[in-house]
Amino acid sequence: MHLETVIIGVMASILVLGSAITYFAFKAYRRTGDPSLRGLMIGFGFVTLGALFGGIAHQLLEVGLDVGVVINAVLTAIGFSIITYSLFIE
Repeated sequence: MHLETVIIGVMASILVLGSAITYFAFKAYRRTGDPSLRGLMIGFGFVTLGALFGGIAHQLLEVGLDVGVVINAVLTAIGFSIITYSLFIE
């Protein structure tokens, strides 16, 4: 199987699952008003956007795979930082 096809499949699954987690965290935040759930929603949103923007950069803007991976990694790191912070707020 071609590596690029595998990457597209994995990124698509990250996009679908990350969007679902972000949506459910948003619903929970609206129901409870808990700021930690807002942070969780924003964090997973960044992780999901990392997969989306990294893929768009590589597939549609025709930048190198390495640039797409860096975009993905930066947004994922930001998202995980926000998620980590959300675990500490009360």
